[in-house]
Amino acid sequence: MAQFYYKRNTNSPYQDRIPLRIVRSESELSPSEKAYLSAVEKGDYASVKQALEEAEIYFKININCIDPLGRTALLIAIENENLELIELLLSYNVYVGDALLHAIRKEVVGAVELLLNHKKPSGEKQVPPILLDKQFSEFTPDITPIILAAHTNNYEIIKHLVQKGVSVPRPHEVRCNCVECVSGSDVDSLRHSRSRLNIYRALSSPSLIALSSEDPFLTAFQLSWELQELSKVENEFKSEYEELSSQCKQFAKDLLDQTRSSRELEIILNYRDDGGLLDDSNGNDLARLKLAIKYRQKEFVAQPNCQQLLASRWYDEFPGWRRRHWVVKMVTCVIVGLLFPAFSCCYLIAPKSTFGLFIRKPFIKFICHTASYLTFLFLLLLASQNINKTESLQGPAPTIVEWMILPWVLGFIWGEIKQMWDGGFQDYIHDWWNLMDFVMNSLYLATISLKIVAYVKFHGQRNRAEWEMFHPTLVAEAVFAIANIFSSLRLISLFTANSHLGPLQISLGRMLLDILKFLFIYCLVLLAFANGLNQLYFYYEADAKSSGCKGIRCEKQNNAFSTLFETLQSLFWSIFGLINLYVTNVDPKHEFTEFVGATMFGTYNVISLVVLLNMLIAMMNNSYQLIADHADIEWKFARTKLWMSYFEEGGTLPTPFNIIPSPKSLWYLIKWIRKQICKKKMKRKPESFGAIGRRAADNLRRHNHYQEVMKNLVKRYVAAMIRDAKTEEGLTEENFKELKQDISSFRFEVLGLLKGNKFNIQSSKMNNGIGDIQETEEKSKIKEKRSRTQKKNFSLFDITTMIHPKSAVIASDVHNSVSNGSALLASELVKEKQRKNSFVTDIKSFGLFHKRSKSNFSDPISKTIYSVSEEVANQQDMELGDNTTDLQVKESEPASCELNVNKLTEQYALSPSSVNTSEIPSPQPSDSQHSSVALNEHSTDALKHMDSPGDENSTTVESPNEQDSITRL
Repeated sequence: MAQFYYKRNTNSPYQDRIPLRIVRSESELSPSEKAYLSAVEKGDYASVKQALEEAEIYFKININCIDPLGRTALLIAIENENLELIELLLSYNVYVGDALLHAIRKEVVGAVELLLNHKKPSGEKQVPPILLDKQFSEFTPDITPIILAAHTNNYEIIKHLVQKGVSVPRPHEVRCNCVECVSGSDVDSLRHSRSRLNIYRALSSPSLIALSSEDPFLTAFQLSWELQELSKVENEFKSEYEELSSQCKQFAKDLLDQTRSSRELEIILNYRDDGGLLDDSNGNDLARLKLAIKYRQKEFVAQPNCQQLLASRWYDEFPGWRRRHWVVKMVTCVIVGLLFPAFSCCYLIAPKSTFGLFIRKPFIKFICHTASYLTFLFLLLLASQNINKTESLQGPAPTIVEWMILPWVLGFIWGEIKQMWDGGFQDYIHDWWNLMDFVMNSLYLATISLKIVAYVKFHGQRNRAEWEMFHPTLVAEAVFAIANIFSSLRLISLFTANSHLGPLQISLGRMLLDILKFLFIYCLVLLAFANGLNQLYFYYEADAKSSGCKGIRCEKQNNAFSTLFETLQSLFWSIFGLINLYVTNVDPKHEFTEFVGATMFGTYNVISLVVLLNMLIAMMNNSYQLIADHADIEWKFARTKLWMSYFEEGGTLPTPFNIIPSPKSLWYLIKWIRKQICKKKMKRKPESFGAIGRRAADNLRRHNHYQEVMKNLVKRYVAAMIRDAKTEEGLTEENFKELKQDISSFRFEVLGLLKGNKFNIQSSKMNNGIGDIQETEEKSKIKEKRSRTQKKNFSLFDITTMIHPKSAVIASDVHNSVSNGSALLASELVKEKQRKNSFVTDIKSFGLFHKRSKSNFSDPISKTIYSVSEEVANQQDMELGDNTTDLQVKESEPASCELNVNKLTEQYALSPSSVNTSEIPSPQPSDSQHSSVALNEHSTDALKHMDSPGDENSTTVESPNEQDSITRL
């Protein structure tokens, strides 16, 4: 395959070649710079330090050089999370640049701390021009450290940055028309939109909100609402803004999950942030929950803790209501519903009585209002049965049932007016049920007005067939029928209180929106085909005098497309199969016209039935599935809105009792009239300082309690967030890269420590070697004198050992029980030394420990730091163990009661293969004393380096000569 790249093949069918060259060339790195970056990549601290020192003195390399990936040494160390190298590089004032942003993106907390505490030098040296180019940077200019940290949502990094006093630019409103927004959008709309998105992405970070916001719930509510509005304006980034909005909603819900008691929950839900210290506010009105409903925080409202508190307030008078049997519940509701007139009368007469306070409970109020509305529907059913038939009267008087319906209609109108007055017009129109109530009440008012007009204007009886088409009575009956339909459908709103019917009611509402969307497309198709068919059949309008009926409602349909209105009706009813195909025929024999007309009519049916109708079914199925996936949240949010409407103080009495003025209402009316008439004369008494102080103290105490609860919630949330992050964190490719980097760094650290210890031992032994030998010789002489004076019985084995030491060693290996322990000691020493040498060889073959070659140094006692780039191969290391073993066996012979240092020096000089040249260079053979020092050093190093705690107990009997030999070795 390589021949296609390096040389032309004459046998290849492709004789022409495309010459390739590097178009955008970059500066090449020198070998020293490559080695420097490679050492940083591998974590070789010693090599990096050496390279930095040489660069500071000799200027051989550029410490700010970049690799082919555009990374400096500092960025490589940050990616590998090597804090020691980061600190080393910063101490030599390397170019920082965007290193802080890279550390934040990598989420290396230690590196962020080092970079924040690092003082930038006054002048940067040897900085490549490409690093100063903003276009080369991986981050846009609007990305600041705090914004990037908020994007990563790292709590520790955000905390460090906030403590440094950073700030975030305040985003403008969604539809801001200031000079800055308009100019930024005109100059570079993409950059302006991206900058806004990055700022909002930072502000919606849960960690940033928890750290920097005094009221995290309010901040999350407002941010989610702004992001939802932005998703409607910035259509290009709609999914991103919707995701951020959902993130803020989820944060508020997770923060509320940390509540542990009803007291904490009540403090949070009853907190009011829009009042001052001197405002007189009720501390138990669920102000925060109302704000959540206003901002449509469905996750917050449907949170189990919040629903538990609402349920306890809803069933205030019926503890354990949910544990009762359904029969008991039904009987209780029926009894309370039948007694609602008595409860209403008690409340009118004595509002503070037992029964008066009983009807003010939310659950009882709901049952009474429901019973009142069911009574109204029963009266409508009676009115539709025409109990008092007045068919011939043009202006009939109201019947008894209609007189009974009138108070309910007036009560509904008064209730809607009062609701609009208390909540405001804007909040009133946002609820679709209020719009339905408005339409229903308008229809009833129109019916009453038309009835009055007919009663006043028309008198006497007349056959109904002779009435004109738009007779007031006929119109009133039609409007009343439509109002009855709306009144019956209004009962669906009460299904929200039930867990089974509630999700179905919400799905039905969503499907109505889908139907409205579908009708827009369908009307366009309907109008297009109606225009074409009317244009084609306009000239063929048939005369219907013979049949006496004209249009599609006749027994024999005709003139289906003669007019535009008739064509629209024909096409609409054709969807349900109510139009015959012969309506496309014409009286003249114009077959081509009939063929075109039939084709257009068939095409319309295919489009409307096969395409549009199935599209509507798919849209409705999607809406239902969307509600079904979040049925619990959607239903609880709708039920909470229903409950909150009954938690209010007003609207206690159901219709029609709400139109009856109560003594309390009369008293309030008299006070208002008196205030309006005597406004100039009456002066308001100034409030005492004690009352003001008490109110301010209560508000301040409520605020302090809220802040204390918020502090605890934030602590719990942060702990849970960190715990969940550790639990969800799995093994990734980054983890294996970090592990590989840590092993590489540990390898070079161990290598540096071992080399440093060896040279320290060598230098200390060279200084103290002569004194050790002299002391050893003196001790040996004293021991020899003692041994000569002592009488000892020599056995045959001892004499044989003195003559042939090697055969004694072999004999001791064969025979386990001997009379003299000296031969046994030599055998054990040989085996132990062989085991240690094999262990050293295994460690050397592992790859973590390397020896330097002889050519790499000249001074044996110099403390040089070796880098990873040096070759560490020596073939003579394997022979050191065997030679040392032989030397120990020879020196430990018990027959030689005296060890001659000169002989050992000659033996060492004649066998150079036994010396480790990689450790210490060979001494001069002329100086016997130095050679003895070298020998003693090697032997002692071989014994002490791989010694184990169990070696001391390996020999139980030692002669003085054996102890002397071991000591000298």
